[in-house]
Parts: sequence; structure tokens; C-alpha cells
Amino acid sequence: MREATVRNSIFFIIVSLVVAIFCFAEVGWAEPTNVTVRVISRDAKFIGDSMGGVKVTLRDAQTGELLASGKTQGNTGDTKRIMTQDRNRDFSLSTEDAAKFSATLDLEEPRLIEVTAFGPLAKQTSANRVSAVQWIVPGKHLTGGDGWLLQMPGFVVDVLAPSMNFKLKGGVPGMVELKANVTMMCGCPIKPGGLWDANRYEVKALIKRNGKTAGKVSMSYADITSQFSGILHVKESGTYEAVIYAYDPNNGNTGLDKITFMVSE
Repeated sequence: MREATVRNSIFFIIVSLVVAIFCFAEVGWAEPTNVTVRVISRDAKFIGDSMGGVKVTLRDAQTGELLASGKTQGNTGDTKRIMTQDRNRDFSLSTEDAAKFSATLDLEEPRLIEVTAFGPLAKQTSANRVSAVQWIVPGKHLTGGDGWLLQMPGFVVDVLAPSMNFKLKGGVPGMVELKANVTMMCGCPIKPGGLWDANRYEVKALIKRNGKTAGKVSMSYADITSQFSGILHVKESGTYEAVIYAYDPNNGNTGLDKITFMVSE
């Protein structure tokens, strides 16, 4: 009887140890892993609070499982550090207060993770989407330097004139003023001789009338920070569409907005 009790006790201990080992192994692989994501405007600064931030999503690239999501928060960063300072290979563009999204992932094994950024959220008509994929190993944080850095191409272009309810006074022929506000994706301003030089960019309107190509209008700096204007000469009535784009020939960066308006007799 006593021997049976001892055997049972030993069996119980062994089973408990086996269970503990498996539990420890399972828990032991799940390690908190920190990830920091920053999104920088092409040829400009970080996209943060002033532009509504950027929506960031982290997923398992192989299964599609959602791991974390949120938006970048913080300011656009140090202008001199980002735009003019000399750099070596370990140089960080960001400062602590530069816009970022941070998440802690509980990873049990290495995972191929996809990050997607969409924004700026305050100007969704100009928003772009970028993504990247990389392996992340449990406990190996992706926070050093600038963290996981994504570059967002584009310009924020807002058509200011004409309005959608525009009606040409006096009939045709006539003139229609075209005006747009153009900034970098971080909201950084554009002006002649500035860090983001208005003379560097091409701003034009592509015109359609009744769905058919009807010419182009060159637009120039309007003596107001970030604003460009031009004149469309109309000779016929109809439904017009103006696609106003900004283009940087030095790096191909492009953004646009469009408006549809009526010209009647």
C-alpha cells in the first residue's frame, strides 16, 4: 500500500514536471518585442500631428493576422537635422519628439511582418499608401535609430479655385482663375528661395472639356506661401475638369487634386 502511494506520488511529480516544462516552453517563446514606425515625407520631414498623422498597420505577411494598428503622433522633427546636416551610416534623422507609432508585439517565433502606412489623415484626398515587409525575431526590438522608417511620396494639393459651383460670368469667351495650395506631405510650406523652393516644382493644370483633352495651363507662385495660380481661357461652354498637379523633376515626386465645373453660354 505504501509502495503504491510512493509510486503515485512519483508519477504525479513527473507529470507535473512535464506539464511545467511544456508550459514554460510555450510561455518562454512569447517575448515582448517593441516596434517603432516613422513615416517621412519624400524630400521633407516626418508626418505627424499637424497633418493628422499617418495610419499604421502591422500584420503577419504570411497569414494576414492583424498584430497592431494606430497612427503616428508627434511633430515633424528637426528641420536642420533632416534636411541639411551631414550624415554617416548610423545617423538618425529623428529626434525623440518626431512623429512615430510604437507597438509591443508578443511574438512566439520569428514572423514575417508587413507594415502599411496611409496618410496624411488630415488630407485624405492627397493621401498615399506605402508598405514594407521584414522578419522580426522575438525579443529583437525594431526601435534603434529611426526604427522602421517608411518614405511617403507625394504633395498635398488642394484646389482653391474655381469652386464646384463656379459659373463663368459674362458667358464665353472668358477667363477662369485656377488656384491651388501645395505643400509637402508633412505640411511643410513652399515658397521661392525657401528650403522647399517654389521655383523647383512644376505646377500645371490638365484640362478636359466634356471628357476630352482641352489643353494645359501653367501655374506660378501666387505671392502667398504655398499657393499657385494660372488663368484658363475658355472659348466654349461645357463641363470642364481641371487636374492640378505638382511635380518635382529632381526626384519624380508628384501629387494632385482635381475639380469639375460648368461653363455656360
